[in-house]
Amino acid sequence: MKRILSTLLLLTVSLVLGACGGPSFEEESKKAITEAKTSFEEKKEETNQETEEIAFYLPFGFEVEDVKPNNIILKNGAKTYILFYNPHENKESRVVYEATTAQYNNPDVNEEFNGEGKFGYLLIKQLEEGLNSLTTGIGGVKVSTETKTGSLDDEAREMMRIANSVELNKK
Repeated sequence: MKRILSTLLLLTVSLVLGACGGPSFEEESKKAITEAKTSFEEKKEETNQETEEIAFYLPFGFEVEDVKPNNIILKNGAKTYILFYNPHENKESRVVYEATTAQYNNPDVNEEFNGEGKFGYLLIKQLEEGLNSLTTGIGGVKVSTETKTGSLDDEAREMMRIANSVELNKK
């Protein structure tokens, strides 16, 4: 009987501690805001990828999976990202941001960044426990993915670096 009670107590303590060990959305989203803002304010990365319409920077490990009009599907391991661009909107435009916030329907995080000649944003919507929809953007460009709460800051940093690098090819 003592052994059963000890086992139950140990199991209960393990479950409680395990539940407390996950990253909190509030803490991780604050870190994501800081990382996105830093990447927004940094000098843009040199482009290393090009399509007929745009040139952009892809961090190490990322690759282009598919190119469609106004959308480039990116992969990094098993994770998928969508790089969307509207060639009719400049870096100061709010059109894509406004459409995206309406689509998110009250995002949990809605952070705006203003810089020299550009407008940026970070949107996060909790989908389920530990999983989030994440979008970063600058003007007519946005990068979106789904990510775990513990990865929000790293993902926000890299996605904003991509968005910040986009250059439209003049035809």
